[in-house]
Amino acid sequence: MAYAIKAEVVDPRARTFTFTAYKTMYGGKLIAAGDTVFVFASENEGGQGLIARGIVTHAEAIPKKCGIARQTPRVSITIERTGLAKRPMGRRELKHLTDWDDGRPGTELNFKFYRQATDKIVGISARAASFLAKCF
Repeated sequence: MAYAIKAEVVDPRARTFTFTAYKTMYGGKLIAAGDTVFVFASENEGGQGLIARGIVTHAEAIPKKCGIARQTPRVSITIERTGLAKRPMGRRELKHLTDWDDGRPGTELNFKFYRQATDKIVGISARAASFLAKCF
């Protein structure tokens, strides 16, 4: 399975990215070493959307806190960059894709990242991964 993360990225051209205790949704909690991940620099933090593709070199689930009934699973990951995006893909390019049931990979990404604008790690379909791979 492929994954994507939307996060604050300090250095978009870094060879390695480390993200600590990130919220997960849509199967993102299953991310593991060896998985492919697409890195989006969060527009909420001044980023420009898709910037890189990489391989997870380390993934660690964060234990849930005692006494809290509902907790979103969180994971810390390290990613080794394998490519830099050559064309833009972010909120601007996906904003018009709002028919949540149309089955398009861009709509899947818009739904998972921008319907609820928080930074997060998400699982994505093979179609969405193929769609993003065309940006490299």
